[in-house]
Amino acid sequence: QVPLVESGGGLVQAGGSLSLSCTANGRPITRYAVGWFRQAQGKEREFVAAITWSGSNTHYADSVKGRFTISRDNTKNTVYLQMNSLKADDTALYFCAHPAERYWSGRVYYPDEYRFWGQGTQVTVSS
Repeated sequence: QVPLVESGGGLVQAGGSLSLSCTANGRPITRYAVGWFRQAQGKEREFVAAITWSGSNTHYADSVKGRFTISRDNTKNTVYLQMNSLKADDTALYFCAHPAERYWSGRVYYPDEYRFWGQGTQVTVSS
């Protein structure tokens, strides 16, 4: 069973918006930091955004600052990634992930720090 499930991907024109969701598969993620990563074809997985378990702190890659917003609703056990002003360079498979340790707030930019992953949702931005 896949630990996390992403949804909300799709095809959008440049300048458009999409909202991604990340939910846990039958278990709570309310005490875990959650990160969003993406992987474009032929490229390495890269950090996009992260949020602490309480939602009090957020982190963004420079490439998405001012355009993407990460948030969470712990009552719904869901983390969101609102993506605005999308560019062709944002085209990728988007993953959410969380670390093994609850209340963790370590090196949020590094994929190796995250233990549990979803299968990803495809975002394609046409120029």
